[in-house]
Formats: sequence, C-alpha cells, structure tokens
Amino acid sequence: MDLSNCKHMRFFGPHLNSVACKCLALVVIALVLRAVLLPAFSGFSGIEQNNSLVINNRSLSLTSESGIRKYKFLEVPQIVWGLNNQKIAFVRACLTARMLNRTLLMPSLSASLFYKEIDLLEPISFDKVFQFERFNSLCNGFVQLGRYSDISNRSDVFEMQKGSGRRWTVDRDLDQLREFSKDPYDGHEIMRIVGKNPFLWHDHWPVKDYAKVFECLVLVDEFLIEADKVVSKIRKIGREARTQVGFFENHIDSESSILQQVPYVAVHMRIEKDWMIHCKKMEQRSNTSEICSSKEEIMERVSNIKGLETPIVAYLAVADTLLEDKSILNGWKAGLLPYEKKKLGVLEIYKKYPYLIQSAIDYEVCLRSNVFVGNSYSTFSSLVVLERTQKMIRTGVSSSCGMDVRSPSYAYNILGESKGPHQWMTNMNDSSLRAISYGSNHISC
Repeated sequence: MDLSNCKHMRFFGPHLNSVACKCLALVVIALVLRAVLLPAFSGFSGIEQNNSLVINNRSLSLTSESGIRKYKFLEVPQIVWGLNNQKIAFVRACLTARMLNRTLLMPSLSASLFYKEIDLLEPISFDKVFQFERFNSLCNGFVQLGRYSDISNRSDVFEMQKGSGRRWTVDRDLDQLREFSKDPYDGHEIMRIVGKNPFLWHDHWPVKDYAKVFECLVLVDEFLIEADKVVSKIRKIGREARTQVGFFENHIDSESSILQQVPYVAVHMRIEKDWMIHCKKMEQRSNTSEICSSKEEIMERVSNIKGLETPIVAYLAVADTLLEDKSILNGWKAGLLPYEKKKLGVLEIYKKYPYLIQSAIDYEVCLRSNVFVGNSYSTFSSLVVLERTQKMIRTGVSSSCGMDVRSPSYAYNILGESKGPHQWMTNMNDSSLRAISYGSNHISC
C-alpha cells in the first residue's frame, strides 16, 4: 500500500483524504484501544496469565481454573499403608498435581500391609484396583490421571524434594508448591516428587475437594462383583429371618425387589490386636477415653440404636488375620444377627486377594449398608461416613443430626442418646482433611 499521500495525516485529524489513510487510522485506533482497555479485563480468557490458554508443541494447555494440562506431569512415590490411608495419599497427590496444573502419572499402590519394611511391599498398579477411564471421566476438568506412555521425553525431569520435620511447616510447604508452579521449574515435562509418602504431606485443601476426588474412585468390575456377592448373601439371610416372623406375607413384589429392600447393619469392629495397641497409646497422648471400645461396649451400643427394626443382620467388618478374640459372634442382643466372613460363607472370596483388595471389598459392603457403625478415629470408618454424607447431601439432606434419616451413620466409640452410639456426619465445610486423616471425636452431630 502506498502511504505517501498520508504524509500530512494528523492522528484523528480532518485530513484523511484517501481510503488507505482512513484504514490505517482505524488500525492505529484499534491497537491503542486494545493496549489501554484489555488489562482491565483480568478475567478475559487468553490474556490474564493465571487463566490463559498456553500453546505448546503438543496441545492447548489449560490452567487449573478451566482444566488440567495433559502434557505436563507429576510423579509421586509408591503409595503405602492401609487402603484408606492410600486413598487419602492418592487424592492428596491428585490435588497437588492440580495446584501445579499437571496431570498425575498413575501411581503404584501397595497390595500388602507392610508399611515399614519397604523391600517387602508388593506394588499394585492403580488401574488394577480402580477404573482408570472412569476416574478421568468423573473427575474431568478437576484432576487428571495419565499413563507413562503419554510422556514424550522421559529425560526431561525435575526432582522436587518434599520437606520434612518440625521446621517444615504448612506455610513452607505451600510456598514450595507455589514456587515450583512457575518457571524455570514449570518448564520440565515431568516433576518428580521424592521423599515421604503422600499421606504424610501437608494438607492445603478443603474436605469438599477431597470428597470430589473420592467420588471418582470406582472399583474395577471384578471387585464390585465380589462385593455384590457379599451384600447379596447378607440380604438373603436377613430376608429368611424376616420371612419367619411374617415380614413379607402380603408382599407382591418380585424376589429380587424384596431382596433389595432387606436392610442390614455394617459394624466396622476395631478390636484387632494392632488397633488396641494403637488406640491405647492415642488415648494416653490425647488424654481421652473415647477412642478404644471393647467388644462388649460395641455390642451394647449397636443394640441401643434408636428405631432399629429387628430381626436384622449385623455384618462385622473386621481384619480376620489380626483378630485374637474369636468370640465376636457371641453375646449379641436378640434380633441382631451377627455375621462375619466365615459364618457368612464368603471367606473364600476374600482369601483370593491381598490385604488391599480384601479391605476394598469390605469398604464397599459397609458403604452400601442401611446403617453403618464405626470408630471415629479409624480412617476406614471416617471415609465410609464421608462418602455416605456426600450421598445424603446429594439427595437434599444437608444434616442428618437428630433426624430419622434413611441411611444413618454412627460412632460407637462416642456415647449417644439412649446409651447407643453417637450419630455421625462428616463436616463437609471443614478447611482440611486433618480430622479424618488422623482421627477425631469431632463428628459434626
């Protein structure tokens, strides 16, 4: 374009004598307005740094505000300890990856219970326990799991050492995460965290964030089917007991429909030898007597649950290999029908699998129960109640405290009304998962 005729043009002036000059003026005006006005629109996608669409050589990378980058990864150590400590560690790793705006590389869980003898740990891939694709589908846009086959350059790794000890505070940990979410560290394709188990990392996220990720954890079909078998056995026994006293005399529904309506109680009975040693020490440190419960105390409080309609099966979820007291089926109040794995006839189902899977099946059985009774200092019990609370909230019930709800939960280690266990609901507004991770007698109700 020949702009020689515009030499006398004045900006916004009256001397725009040609079409070319007018077009040039409009372009200049547009550029000036863009430079002046756009900084004011801090939420504009593609402009503000924290919400931008960053283009790299592989894809459009989204920040955690609108999605998770699929080609920047976080790698964490093998996850260890019991099932529910592993689940917390996994979710904490997911939320750490989210904060760094990275995809979490699918970690290894631990099939065995040995958490001190690292060389004895039996690793098991996450997707052998939980559904990988279902997880990413349910958690889409919030957190993301990736496979090692997604990596393009395995040598592009930056190692981040997680701090430990009393001097490594929550604030220092948070500052470290913020620092490593920026360049030059953020430029690496893989950020590998080395150091302690993710369960022991500092917590920076509210209970609601944890609950959102827990909901995305769905057992693989093989273990869901095994849980179905156990629940079906429990309900069949309950149906037979209720049929004998005339519960279903005038029932016209199908056999399967009747079976679904048969309720059961699940009791997470923590009286194993390792737990009793642990809980006694906790009571001494915490100066409380509301952690340990004897077999007799549990039986009495369960039998005093208000509104419990008998006869009803009480499924006793207990780690059989660690149980020294073999008389847990004796002494229950009439109408409560106690069953554990052996008496129920499902011991062979559990024996096929390592400890992690046995615990996962028991967790599913407890989660589906009509009434759940556990110990508020147990991570297993706490996560069952968290998921039951989440399901209750989804039906529109914001609080079950003092209400006659459909699927109540109780803590037998805390005395409730009528000498029964205390009603229990997770505080979904809590600012961290610490109370659940390390045990507590704060049960909302």
